[in-house]
Amino acid sequence: MINEYEKLLAGLDDVDWAGLSHAYRSAEDVPGHIRTLCGSDDEAREQAFTSLFCSIFHQGSRYSASPVAVPFLARIAVAGPAAAREDAMWLLTRLAVDWHDEYDVTTGINVAGWRAAAAEVGPEELLPWYEEEVAAATDADKRAQAQELRDWGAAGNSPDSRWSALQSYDAVLAELPGLLVLLDDDDARLRTRIAYLLAWFPEFSGTSLPCLLALAAREEDPVAAATALLAAGLLGPISTVGDAAPYLDAADPLMRWAAATALIRLAGLDEASVGPGLLGRAVAELAAAAREPFDRVTDYCEGDLHAHIERALGALPPGSDPAVVRETLDAYLPRIVWDYSGTRTRRAFEELFPAPQPHPAPRYADLTAAQQLLLGDLAGHRHTWLIRSSADRLRELGLPHTQEDLQSFVGDFTGSYGSHSFGLNGSQG
Repeated sequence: MINEYEKLLAGLDDVDWAGLSHAYRSAEDVPGHIRTLCGSDDEAREQAFTSLFCSIFHQGSRYSASPVAVPFLARIAVAGPAAAREDAMWLLTRLAVDWHDEYDVTTGINVAGWRAAAAEVGPEELLPWYEEEVAAATDADKRAQAQELRDWGAAGNSPDSRWSALQSYDAVLAELPGLLVLLDDDDARLRTRIAYLLAWFPEFSGTSLPCLLALAAREEDPVAAATALLAAGLLGPISTVGDAAPYLDAADPLMRWAAATALIRLAGLDEASVGPGLLGRAVAELAAAAREPFDRVTDYCEGDLHAHIERALGALPPGSDPAVVRETLDAYLPRIVWDYSGTRTRRAFEELFPAPQPHPAPRYADLTAAQQLLLGDLAGHRHTWLIRSSADRLRELGLPHTQEDLQSFVGDFTGSYGSHSFGLNGSQG
């Protein structure tokens, strides 16, 4: 343990970790992992982060130990060892908003709705039900189990993920004032991480919004700047249109995409305040980004630019120019970088292959550019389950239906969109 970091862990041993839980029952091991984050052993530190991700944030679930760990992680993010600070920010972001909350929205998180739903399944609401279960149990073993659950609920716990996740979210919310110093950190990755985290806290926007706009204006790192601008668009009131619109003329296409995405979200608040001309420019910018994706991407939508464009397009107010919308659809539809539910892939097949291929099947080079892109992305996709889940549809269409056969079919073809790089994911963006 490096003494200079001891002050960051003040109070760590005062917590009754044994009385708290994580994915593997007792949280007694949590303080040891947190202490290791401030040590000098890089391998041990990486293992400690892995253990924390798997225990206090297990596949998106949060536990009673999760919010208690937050203040210590926040201190490490601000002033801990350089090797630990970014990972601490990653863990804080996950504890606040897991990937379902974070990546399924292009309009910002509805915290008011989240709080209302969580209130209905909190410990106080469920305690009467637990007590009824205890009273109704006729078997001694069942009564003991029901009593154990009742005592667990009486201690302030709820089995509902909406309630338990909100406890961690609020713990991170309480740390945001201290984390704001990261907006001026020397490390661009940490500036990016705090800008990204702030995007999901509308209740803090009175403080964070001016900071994010200022960061977008002065930031030299394009990813940090775009992250801050889009965060401002997710948080801001309709008056933020005036702040975001000038970036449609930015030299960097990533900034233009961030501005366009922010404006589409703001148009959902009040379409008239954005205006059809500005909204049309925003949609056109999405189409341009989908046609020629850039190498640098933000972490929004898990870094999947085309999926994020699709979701932004879905948030468009009624009455948008159908021709421009169709152009954007045609540009993003074939690109499958990550599709955790398979819905984007199924829709792409429906749109791009409406009927089975003739027999014998055409050569890859004879397909349309969009069809080539779709099959090329799937041939090199890093998640093989996506191809397996699409096998029946590929077979019905008269197309190769295993990843190996797709790779043979696609071969080393190089078209106007560039060559497909198998083993990465087929993405050029």
